[in-house]
Amino acid sequence: MTDFSILDLVPVREGGSLEEAFSAAVDLARTAEKTGCTRFWVAEHHAMPGIAGGATSVVLAHIGNGTSTIRIGSGGIMLPNHTPFQIAEQFGTLAALFPGRVDLGLGRAPGAGPELQRALRKDLHRAAEMFPQDVVELRAYLDGDPGLPIQATPGQNADVELWMLGSSLFGAQLAARLGLPYAFASHFAPDHLDAALELYRSRFEPSASLDRPHVMAAMNLFCAESEAEAERIASSQLQAFVRLRTGSPGKLPPPIEGYRDTLPANARAMLDHIGQASAVGTPVQVREAIRGFVDRTGADEIMLAGATYDPAARTRSLELAMDALNG
Repeated sequence: MTDFSILDLVPVREGGSLEEAFSAAVDLARTAEKTGCTRFWVAEHHAMPGIAGGATSVVLAHIGNGTSTIRIGSGGIMLPNHTPFQIAEQFGTLAALFPGRVDLGLGRAPGAGPELQRALRKDLHRAAEMFPQDVVELRAYLDGDPGLPIQATPGQNADVELWMLGSSLFGAQLAARLGLPYAFASHFAPDHLDAALELYRSRFEPSASLDRPHVMAAMNLFCAESEAEAERIASSQLQAFVRLRTGSPGKLPPPIEGYRDTLPANARAMLDHIGQASAVGTPVQVREAIRGFVDRTGADEIMLAGATYDPAARTRSLELAMDALNG
């Protein structure tokens, strides 16, 4: 049976505020919990006015306090931005606050220009090269390895479920070698999905925490009572993608009716390409799209992403989709 979970970027909409974005994140997490989702993850982004999840562990504490049973975690923490010791402390704290509910998804891509590197006081490209060693060190802190010269407190022997994230073959190889569950970012980078999953499964080495491969794949979800309405609410995220790819990111814009038809051919092609792993439409259409994607990938879990300008439209989208999937 396939599990379903939510990835939230904690979007800040045009005319909205950070306070509103954090409140909407809790509302969405509660809806995810109520509809039977397994996890609610928040992604780390920095210096982006339309995304409020930069202080990821702090946001997760807010989500944890607003829910009671759903797992909370990072999708992901970009480890090159941090030290393994700091992340062990942060997620060890979360694990103590919310026992049995904390996931730590790790990514390698620093995704930062020179300004952010200076602000973080990090050589992010060098740090990215150290990613495999840093993952091993982080796991040792969380396991309470007695051979370490220092212990993370909180963090030592913390009940944290580690995940490897990726959008290329690198993460698949590392997840397989370390025996970690693997989540692929197919909702915006679908190119290497099939190859990465095949590589991960074929090279998987069992670990103390996982005895066989476990795959999560991400999809965009926009569900409404009509196909036209689903396309309309999806247009805010499509606009955000186009603005990001053309060097002008900002806050999440209001939806535009027939947005795709206003774009030049190259922009439409870009959206079609990055949107390959998407379910947009009525509950029946969304259910069939998701089931088809599960059949293709054999994923154990599907992570559902997708930002809407009106937060209520996203919670309604999730309710409709989960009703259809569970029906």
